[in-house]
Amino acid sequence: MRFGIIGAGPIGSIISKKLVKNGHDVKIADVRGIERLEGKELAGTPVRVEDVITNIDVLIISIPLHALPSIRNIINQVGEKVIIVDTSNYYPYRDGKIEEIENGMVESVWVSNQLGRPVIKAFNNLLAYTLENEGTSEDSSGRIAMAVSGNDPSQKQVVMDVVNELGFDAVDSGSLSNSWRQQPGTPAYCTELTKDELTKALKKANKEKAPLLRDKVMERFAELHAEKKEVEISHKDIVNLNREIYNS
Repeated sequence: MRFGIIGAGPIGSIISKKLVKNGHDVKIADVRGIERLEGKELAGTPVRVEDVITNIDVLIISIPLHALPSIRNIINQVGEKVIIVDTSNYYPYRDGKIEEIENGMVESVWVSNQLGRPVIKAFNNLLAYTLENEGTSEDSSGRIAMAVSGNDPSQKQVVMDVVNELGFDAVDSGSLSNSWRQQPGTPAYCTELTKDELTKALKKANKEKAPLLRDKVMERFAELHAEKKEVEISHKDIVNLNREIYNS
């Protein structure tokens, strides 16, 4: 398949690397200009953002929410049959407060509105480390699962097949308006669950509590950083803290 990726941060670059390894054609772009990709170790072909949308089957967008309006004119030129995948998560401290989301709009519904196109929500509920290192073969026991949501069943199935190919079980988490169940602050978010566990976690999610729990985790991380100073918090510690607080 032919993929375009907008965003060369941890998630975008890891997805690119795994897709290239699996024999896919991948172009990757930075909204701030192709020169921002110089010197980076990237799989796929670095291109201008204007060129990343041409001759592709799937466009993966992995940029901060505050940068989304800047690519609306680019998205307007994307072919109608191209599947657009949103990997984003809303963090007010990073993205600035977005009133619609603060007032209850589902994050990826807001993204879809900004882009003027339907999107499939995926690759948002696993940590970058998990995505890069924890993928396993389809017959592996305890295989980690990823949530995928969207309104178009055929597009969603394509993305779920890609998720499976990259080493994770895909769980259909429903329509885009239901994708709040995989947002930060929910039991499904960055907790490394199996397919059965993730299915249960999605059902358990509480929309009102999620923003509070999201912020509670960020506060706890800040405290841990202050305590450990130079010592980096381990991936295992991050997952365990998410599990502890998001299931509270």
